[in-house]
Amino acid sequence: MKVSSFIAGVLPLASLVLAAPGLDPEKAADKKINHFEKKYQKYIEDTIKKHKTGCTKNNIRRRKEWSKLTRPERKAYLDAIYCISAKPGVTPQSVIPGARSRFDDFVVSHIQLTPFVHANGFFLAYHRYLIWLFETALREECGYNGAQPYWDWTLHWQDQSRHPVFDGSPWSLGTNGAYVPDRDPITIYLPGPIPVTFPPATGGGCVSGPLGKDKFKVNLGPIGYSPQGPDGGLGYNPRCLTRDLSPQLSQDSLRPRNVSFLLESDSYAAFNFNLDRAPGGNGVHGAGHFLIGTVQLDTYASPSDPMFYLHHSNLDRLFAIWQGQDQGARTGVVWGTQTSGNVPPSANVTLDTPVPFGYVSPDVPLGDLQSSIGGPFCFIYE
Repeated sequence: MKVSSFIAGVLPLASLVLAAPGLDPEKAADKKINHFEKKYQKYIEDTIKKHKTGCTKNNIRRRKEWSKLTRPERKAYLDAIYCISAKPGVTPQSVIPGARSRFDDFVVSHIQLTPFVHANGFFLAYHRYLIWLFETALREECGYNGAQPYWDWTLHWQDQSRHPVFDGSPWSLGTNGAYVPDRDPITIYLPGPIPVTFPPATGGGCVSGPLGKDKFKVNLGPIGYSPQGPDGGLGYNPRCLTRDLSPQLSQDSLRPRNVSFLLESDSYAAFNFNLDRAPGGNGVHGAGHFLIGTVQLDTYASPSDPMFYLHHSNLDRLFAIWQGQDQGARTGVVWGTQTSGNVPPSANVTLDTPVPFGYVSPDVPLGDLQSSIGGPFCFIYE
């Protein structure tokens, strides 16, 4: 089975969706999203009420949008990030010389597996379980009692710097990067044949606040753009976390209409394709990375910024909502091959195909990673 290359997905579509006259298209899209979300939540709540073992109403993890967390809840998550960044990892330095922490173990998984878990049949399952593993490590190794938060881009799609996650307060995940003038564009190399170039945006330098240079370090990369870090980005390269928020990318691609477009996908294959394409802009997957810029432009080492987990949790939330519209027909379905864009050509995935996770977990059959309340999982997005 041949699938289109990754880059075909991230380039904008030429077509535009037209709204009915007199109706604000973003508000109309918001209503659709809310309708889809409520149907999904009702299904999950009704189902777990019947469970006596496994995933129940008593042990389900309730994932919330960052702005809906209390200040103590946000601080607890931030403290867990500090904790996991200070713990020794399990990645052998003989394999990845730059890995220095438990936090880096998850970055390494993504680095090593990027050509095998993007634009293919593993993408959604791999990232769903990677988030679960990271969340579990925060809870079991760092005493975190909460669930993994998510970042709903539609709340501040016109200017993401207004979102509380970026406000630089003690209850945030830092700020935009300091503005650095006269920078060159960054050309990134995605899995696929065609590079993509991004102009400088509104930051580019070190973030401040809770993830500032005196409190948090990025150790790996860059890999996906030049100049690469030592040893092709696998060596030890301690530096501050940088960001370069782009209002234009958010306005083009993360508006409610694009999310509604994704949720209206009529098949699992279409949902996968529509993650990386949308009317008038990039798909929400790429756009969420691209608008943060710098570290998030490095497809391989993007988990180096904790925002990766909030972004991918929101993607997984949309996947869960989409599944929840017809759980029977949309769980246990597969699509795609085992390599990115089927380059090099590879076999189609099946429910029995093992999904790789590197040093953070043994391989897991794809069929075990389908339902958010089945297999290893037990969570709901509120």
